[in-house]
Amino acid sequence: MTSTFLPYHRVLSDSLVVASARPDHAEQLEELQRVVFPTLADDERFKAAHYRKHLELFPEGQFVGLDDQRVVAATATIRLHFDFEQTNHTFGDIIQGGWLTSHEPDGDWLYGADVGVHPAYRGRGLAHALYAARQELVWALGLKGQVTAGMMSGYGAVKDRMSAEEYYEALVSGRISDPTLSVQRRVGFELRALIPNYLNDPVCGNYSVLIVLPASKDVVGARHPAASQEAP
Repeated sequence: MTSTFLPYHRVLSDSLVVASARPDHAEQLEELQRVVFPTLADDERFKAAHYRKHLELFPEGQFVGLDDQRVVAATATIRLHFDFEQTNHTFGDIIQGGWLTSHEPDGDWLYGADVGVHPAYRGRGLAHALYAARQELVWALGLKGQVTAGMMSGYGAVKDRMSAEEYYEALVSGRISDPTLSVQRRVGFELRALIPNYLNDPVCGNYSVLIVLPASKDVVGARHPAASQEAP
């Protein structure tokens, strides 16, 4: 762990908190994965041991949403040198068995491995606040922005009626809305490419979409470095 790491802490309007993850959150984080991603293959879910290792690997990039001491949301990130000419990577390539050892300490992009919010806490701004925390980290580290693969989570329900390519084009054009990707677009993410066989989850027919949030974009709630230093 780097000696310059300063734990993150932001209180939201309804007293929920977004903060840096800690080792004692690990068991709750494992349970949250099961609740948030019930149809994801078990070998693609993070476990408590993984979360503890993430904190050794890249403590700045691990965030939780808290209701008092209860973990109700989370995101795990790494740094990468990302090649936008090569978009056929998989979730497995990123998570490396869950350990996130694809992390490159000098990488110039922040790659979001996941974002999850407990179903009982959705609609309260936690996902947006986690993206804001990530954007603050981008600014603090001088990175180019956030990149991730957003689950095409509405596709599984309609895959018998339309191809993934048709769904993606309809999403890009705004003709349809997706439960995950449309939320990410409202944060400021740009859709870049369809990624087949990204992960093993029937909810999205195994498809995800490469999405990018440049450092030049503001995110509602994100505090620029000068303002963050003044915050209590």
